[in-house]
Amino acid sequence: MTAEVKKEGKFSYIEQGEGTPMLVLHGLMGGLSNFEEVVSFFSKKYKVVVPELPLYTMPLLTTSVKTLAKYIQKFIKYKKFEKVVLLGNSLGGHVGLLYTKLFPQNVLGLILTGSSGLYESAMSEGYPRRGDYDFIKKKCEEVFYDPAVATKEIVDDVFASISDRAKLIKTLALAKSAIRHNMAKDLPKMTTPTCLIWGKNDIVTPPKVAEEFQELLPNAELHWIDQCGHAPMMEHPQKFNEILNTWLEEKGIS
Repeated sequence: MTAEVKKEGKFSYIEQGEGTPMLVLHGLMGGLSNFEEVVSFFSKKYKVVVPELPLYTMPLLTTSVKTLAKYIQKFIKYKKFEKVVLLGNSLGGHVGLLYTKLFPQNVLGLILTGSSGLYESAMSEGYPRRGDYDFIKKKCEEVFYDPAVATKEIVDDVFASISDRAKLIKTLALAKSAIRHNMAKDLPKMTTPTCLIWGKNDIVTPPKVAEEFQELLPNAELHWIDQCGHAPMMEHPQKFNEILNTWLEEKGIS
């Protein structure tokens, strides 16, 4: 990502544009660069902010989805944002969901793409496995419909994290927290306008997950992207941005 990463106290984040804050939350194996096209497109109309989630710096006993949601609240207070648009992929979507449940008055709209919170399959097959580069490469490629999207840089970053024992322990703790923190009972009470943008070929959070989100959330719209896996904003950024931009305009969220 070409944007400068700002470091202020305990917060590291990217910020571009002016206007209503659009807070973008990355996933467990993701990073700030996953949203390069989102930042470029929406920073023309919004203040797009991508905080780096403290995945590996939380105390192990409090490493959880809930701790991350509270971290986002601290960040929003630090930035003095009153109301935000929340966009989350994978674990970031789950954090966005929980934040919206806890602080609905702060959220103008919620966008979920490949979100956990109901189900995800990343823990199958013993994932993640240390020291096996080919296995990690295969798992990274499975995230996308087109395995070529899993560049060597992406695989190397994930492999480095998995090879670090302390980071691996935190990764497993967060993955288990996401599985435990099922939000099915909470969703029917959440009336925040929600846009679901899902890859039809997502095998981490399969299409049936998106359909269940749509069924349980009272104010949700579901949009599909064909030939697309778990990270639509990376695999089909133009289509993703078009869908989201139209939804935001229709909802009058600006």
